[in-house]
Amino acid sequence: MAVKIRLVRLGKIRTPHYRIVVADSRKARNGLKIEEIGRYSPASDPSLIQVDSDRAQHWLKQGAQPTEAVAALLKITGDWQKFKGISGSEGTLKTIPARPEKRAAYEAAVKAAMNEPKDGATTMKKRAAEKLAAKSAPAEVSTEPVAETAEPTSAEVSVEAEAPATEEATATEETPAG
Repeated sequence: MAVKIRLVRLGKIRTPHYRIVVADSRKARNGLKIEEIGRYSPASDPSLIQVDSDRAQHWLKQGAQPTEAVAALLKITGDWQKFKGISGSEGTLKTIPARPEKRAAYEAAVKAAMNEPKDGATTMKKRAAEKLAAKSAPAEVSTEPVAETAEPTSAEVSVEAEAPATEEATATEETPAG
């Protein structure tokens, strides 16, 4: 029986995933398998390559012939060099970096949110309430010493004239409109 180590294709269109299997060369690509010895996913960056090294060595010693694609994968993992006795048995396999833990990212975001300044409205309703409060507050009068004169200046007269008008406007705004 001619035994091959080859890839079996899985996955949807344009998202291939492969299994590295040992199968009879006369069987169909996705047909009967003797043993599954690894996985290969080219979609991720770097590609995911997992090979059970002991089982790959066993089948290579038994005479199983790898296809070109599987031979390239075995060279990347270093299993081919180990089988042939060539130096460089560590291979050139790149590993996928570990993802940051979602819980740690969430806790960092909560901590950053707690440090944000509390001043300022965050909703339209609160902003409207702040504007109303600003209108109802009396205008700030400067505390600079003013030379006493018999007649008030035109600026002081206008401030005094506007103050009662703003109080009436706020009183009408506070009444509920039914």
